[in-house]
Amino acid sequence: MGKTMHGRTRGIRTTVAALAALAAVAGVTAAAVPAAAAPASDTPRFLEPAELPPHPASPWYAGPVTAGQPDPLPVCVGDALPSIASHRSYWTEYDTNAQQITVVERSEQRAKDFAALLRKDIAGCAKKLMEQDPDITATQKNYGRLDVEEGAHVYGLHTASAWGSSDIGLFSVGRDGTTVTVVRWGQMGNFQHAQVSDFKATTVTAVDKLY
Repeated sequence: MGKTMHGRTRGIRTTVAALAALAAVAGVTAAAVPAAAAPASDTPRFLEPAELPPHPASPWYAGPVTAGQPDPLPVCVGDALPSIASHRSYWTEYDTNAQQITVVERSEQRAKDFAALLRKDIAGCAKKLMEQDPDITATQKNYGRLDVEEGAHVYGLHTASAWGSSDIGLFSVGRDGTTVTVVRWGQMGNFQHAQVSDFKATTVTAVDKLY
């Protein structure tokens, strides 16, 4: 992870700490020791590093599949995540990182409702971030629905701060039966730097391989 970005985000708190997940959580997550690795037999399959949007100058790396909520909670979707979630973090040698979070619900209706809640949270994320921190300007885009299993939706979020940072993030929410998965990708930049087509392909792969 780039030293400049790591240093810039180290002292940021509350809302801005959550925003750091778009472009700076990679170094923190890579160094962290997971609380508990999720048993392979009890969890859906997660993305492999090579299935993420390709980085022009670095391979992707991945941590283990870990039971529980990510720490820190990811921006936009973190508040809705239950304790039964499992997650896996990914990073490159530069300021690009990703995360997949998966929740297995007790019924298809509960999974459908949970996916709808996540989509609602993402849709209102830019407004919420600006209400929480006047130094943040946030804009977002809805990139539409993908026809995979029970469907997936893709969104983009750009955040800019008064001190000059600019981060771009892509999010997707997909469902296969009783299982809901969220994929998040982030790096420094703006909408011009968003790898939307590659991220859509990653999302299709993530939902396809849940079980």
